[in-house]
Amino acid sequence: MTVLSASLPDFPWDQLEPAKAVAAAHPDGIVDLSVGTPVDPVPAPVQNALAAAADAPGYPQTAGTPALRAAITAWLARECGTTGSPAVLPTIGSKELVAWLPTLLGVGPGDVVVIPRVCYPTYEAGVRLAGAEVVRSDSLTALGPDPRVKLIWINSPSNPTGKVLPPAHLRKVVDWARERGAVVAADECYLSLGWEETPVSVLSDEVCGGDHTGVLAVHSLSKRSNLAGFRAGFVAGDPAVVAELLAVRKHAGMIVPAPVQAAMIAALGDESHVAAQRDRYAARRAALRAALTGAGFTIEHSGAGLYLWSTRGEDCWKTVDWLAERGILAAPGAFYGPAAAQHVRVALTATDERVAAAVARLA
Repeated sequence: MTVLSASLPDFPWDQLEPAKAVAAAHPDGIVDLSVGTPVDPVPAPVQNALAAAADAPGYPQTAGTPALRAAITAWLARECGTTGSPAVLPTIGSKELVAWLPTLLGVGPGDVVVIPRVCYPTYEAGVRLAGAEVVRSDSLTALGPDPRVKLIWINSPSNPTGKVLPPAHLRKVVDWARERGAVVAADECYLSLGWEETPVSVLSDEVCGGDHTGVLAVHSLSKRSNLAGFRAGFVAGDPAVVAELLAVRKHAGMIVPAPVQAAMIAALGDESHVAAQRDRYAARRAALRAALTGAGFTIEHSGAGLYLWSTRGEDCWKTVDWLAERGILAAPGAFYGPAAAQHVRVALTATDERVAAAVARLA
């Protein structure tokens, strides 16, 4: 019998436990900036919508309620500049879709999936689950006419680097994939968090001209609305591809709970809480950025998103240890690919009090 877990790398966060123990021993406690998990309250209207929908004894719709599909479509038009009729489908957060998308699309042995050189580890895990081959590349021209490429992951704003891909780059990726019959999956979970740069969706008319053929955009409400605990996300784009995803997900029982669907409607219909959360992150970002640069770090990219991509020009694990000795935990760049071996990812997701503690320790 084949053990599926044997095809996967070690879970990266387990490797951080020794540094976490050192940081936790600080007299004033740990400042955990390693994981991008929200710490601020769920907006009250979203909580109320969830509670009001709690009496939900029947099975929810895999495709999402008509009201939820309408809310997603309206949000895409309003916030992403999407026209036409993209298909939409709620997902159980975004990570499960990232992990299972190659399998759901029928990608398997002999096929190639392209992922960024520095990227979220679950892209690679999903390819391995499907038994396909991973290629890390930021330049599709280097791949030539390889007919084995079936799926291309792009991520803008990037996790972990915060790099933003300009519309011209996105158009080239879409054109390249269409010429070869491949699907482009754009992870846009940090789209609402632009700082020095304004991210553009792959579904915007600026990129695809209203034609969503071969294009998917993956979104999450975890960061913009503090709904990581709700597992609320969605995928949108090519109607034919989304229909295939829906067909398989019905068989697999991949269904967003009805109360969460109701909460998503409330969250997508209100941008005021998103603006308030952006302000919180902006203040934390400014404080941490100044403290890190003052302590000798260089911040690269980080024009958007929820992280500061930082380096001291040394092995990332040495930097992790240096920070841990000061009670601060960061994520080593090695989690995100060999090309990131001298960086650490510093998250903005800590309370104001903990961010102030980190700033004081770095000073």
